Amino acid sequence: MKNVLPHGAHTGPAGHLVVGGCDTVELAERFGTPLIVLDRATFEANARAFASVLGPSHIFYAGKALCCVAVCELVDGLGLGLDVCSGGELATALAAGFPPERILFHGNNKSVEELERARDAGVGRVVVDSFDEIAAISRLAMSCKLLVRITPGVEAHTHEAVQTGQYDSKFGFVTIGGIALRAIDAARAISGCDLVGVHAHIGSQIFEPSAFELAAERLAELLATAREELGFSASELNIGGGFGVAETSAEVAPSPQASAEAVLAAVQAELAARGVPVPAVFLEPGRSIAGRAGVTVYKVGTVKRIPGVRTYLSVDGGMADNPRLALYGTRYDAFLANRMNAPSGELVTVAGKHCESGDLLVVDARMPGDVAPGDLLCIPATGAYTYSMASNYNRLPRPPVIIVHDGEATEVIVRESHADVLRLDRHLDGTPLRDRAAGIVSRRL
Repeated sequence: MKNVLPHGAHTGPAGHLVVGGCDTVELAERFGTPLIVLDRATFEANARAFASVLGPSHIFYAGKALCCVAVCELVDGLGLGLDVCSGGELATALAAGFPPERILFHGNNKSVEELERARDAGVGRVVVDSFDEIAAISRLAMSCKLLVRITPGVEAHTHEAVQTGQYDSKFGFVTIGGIALRAIDAARAISGCDLVGVHAHIGSQIFEPSAFELAAERLAELLATAREELGFSASELNIGGGFGVAETSAEVAPSPQASAEAVLAAVQAELAARGVPVPAVFLEPGRSIAGRAGVTVYKVGTVKRIPGVRTYLSVDGGMADNPRLALYGTRYDAFLANRMNAPSGELVTVAGKHCESGDLLVVDARMPGDVAPGDLLCIPATGAYTYSMASNYNRLPRPPVIIVHDGEATEVIVRESHADVLRLDRHLDGTPLRDRAAGIVSRRL
């Protein structure tokens, strides 16, 4: 499990999982379950590893992996940039006091209101994704650095739902038919803005370096053509993120430092081969910073053995707090956080409590034969794309997020209550919810 657990995680004297110096059983007793635990030291170590290759200012943490005020503050403290892709993520960054000049704004369908907010906040970079957006930015009199998002025709070896670099994509400008060149020419003509370069992102959870090497080749070809035909020389090249993270003990992922070094070497080699000056290289890691830093702790509620078929172990969360198996077929490991030394035995399927047959978290996990209600089940490598994709399906409140560090635990996202889930509801006549007995709205449910 060492390759999927946060750095320094270990089994304590009581046989409990310890993360960030905190006993996860004690955390579950204090904060309840389900519980997302993020180890600050692992998050920071991964970020610093990327920064050691390119420099902190050339690493933009991808906020979509896990975005909250406290995480934005962590990223700010590390000197990294921040990649946001919606008005909500931008609002979160600004609420954290994140320097707007170090924010990069993504999105294939930014609204006029989002662009206005970015303009008014002084966002440093906007990644242009369509000709309609180029027209909108021109009308809004924005003043910022621009990058044109390129779709280089690279089909990364990952789940089709998280492939973003193939020609058949909602993202960016394809390199065929002269479309990307037209976009570069149009974007650099926007008054008040400065087109500094191009951007590409080919997908997520990618383990094969060949995909990034091919992307570097395609981008180098484009920049060489843009230099020759348009007289445009990029000062920045952002090759995105998507570096794979081990989510089971059977997987092996390159280190953040190795990933950054490989991308940088590929870019330098491809540009040098075409006689193009190498611009500043930027990356956007998200999962590869936050993924391994997080674990999720659940409480076992029922154990249902179906002879000759399957054993279902149901926990108090599910697809609403982690939909990734249902969406992408993601495979995780699982173990008992309260009995780390118990011998593993039968194969079980870990299911959630939602009214959905597809509400599964782990298929074929090895569990002690005496696993029982009340045991605490832990799923590692869940720091990214769990809370950020969580919902209130079946009207379940979303879990809290706890950051642990040097034996201290801080609740940075508070657990929702039923009152929180109902907060935006209105009666049929449009009036706010009220306590039928007391005539008040503020009762905690």
